[in-house]
Amino acid sequence: MVEIGKGIIFIGIVIVIIGIILSFSDKLPFALGRLPGDIVYKKENTSFYFPITTSIIISIVLSFLLYLFGKFFR
Repeated sequence: MVEIGKGIIFIGIVIVIIGIILSFSDKLPFALGRLPGDIVYKKENTSFYFPITTSIIISIVLSFLLYLFGKFFR
């Protein structure tokens, strides 16, 4: 039961941190989804958006969080 409690606390802290980041994302110079390297193509009737840089950053952050989660909750 202690392991479940630690996991819930960890997930709660991560959710709070994500909420704080999202609430201030309008004030950040490089908000997720508008980073340099994200591909945007707009024509008359067509628009294409591929957030490659945003995807890489999210992948790195999630990998790090899952690494920490696995390291502390074995």
